[in-house]
Amino acid sequence: MQDIALLDGGLGQEINKRSGRDSSHPLWSVQVMIEEPEIVVAVHKDFLRAGARVITVNNYSATSARLAQYGLADRFSEIHQLATSLARQAIAEAFPEPGDQKAVNVAGVLPPLIASYYVPADQNYQDCYDQYCSIIAAQADYVDVFLVETMSSITEARAAVSALKAAGQNCFLGLTLKDDLTISLRSGEPLARAIDVLGENGADAICLNCSSPETIDNALTMLSDCGLRFGAYANAFKSVEPLVLGATVDSLDARTDLTPVVYTEHALGWVKHGATIIGGCCEVGPAHVAHLHDRLRKEGFEPTTLV
Repeated sequence: MQDIALLDGGLGQEINKRSGRDSSHPLWSVQVMIEEPEIVVAVHKDFLRAGARVITVNNYSATSARLAQYGLADRFSEIHQLATSLARQAIAEAFPEPGDQKAVNVAGVLPPLIASYYVPADQNYQDCYDQYCSIIAAQADYVDVFLVETMSSITEARAAVSALKAAGQNCFLGLTLKDDLTISLRSGEPLARAIDVLGENGADAICLNCSSPETIDNALTMLSDCGLRFGAYANAFKSVEPLVLGATVDSLDARTDLTPVVYTEHALGWVKHGATIIGGCCEVGPAHVAHLHDRLRKEGFEPTTLV
């Protein structure tokens, strides 16, 4: 059997949907975690039971800039340690036998520093690098691997890669593309250039994430030709255009046509192109991952960890 690293799905969105809040907080699932940590554990466990072998910690919106904006700057380390401890708790509860727990990776996340899909006009490489170093330091002792997710620009992605390399960590990198089939990052920079620059800077694998499955279908051949390990995990939003800076995910609608069966067909197509890292992003839930896990096994692939 060929090994396929099977990630979880849209953790933050799933946590947010299960919360008791009438509307989303700008800090999204991090605020839910502070108020209702048991929801985070439950979502992690559902993804694990679905077959995910890599679970991401719930720190996507816990950047210095975002926490400071909402009066939580002094809780930076506390929030990151809470996110990692809840992931470990979920693994212990889902797999009581210590030997079974070793079959799962806990992945720390390096997210966009300001907001998803947003590229500041004055984005500064050194500032991005310093902030990513802080996130890595807060989590490195508690995670098995790091995922860099939803990168919209080469500058931010390069800073994340460099920070991980400086810390002696592997770098599994996720780029998000415009959903207009131009094969470009949301900054407008060509994917081909991003692959060249980030590969030269030491990325161990490049994935396409938090774009539509159709966008990924259209772009994946470029990754299959790059010589690096690669993968994909799509979102299930109708469009991300309504998510302007300062808005919350409440402004976005989920697709109803992207069922677990349909999503799995896209993912199996990526695997046939050579992708070895597969999962889901926003609005891709445990049911999607469960169906994908089962189909991968039936097709002769072994769902496993990243490292």
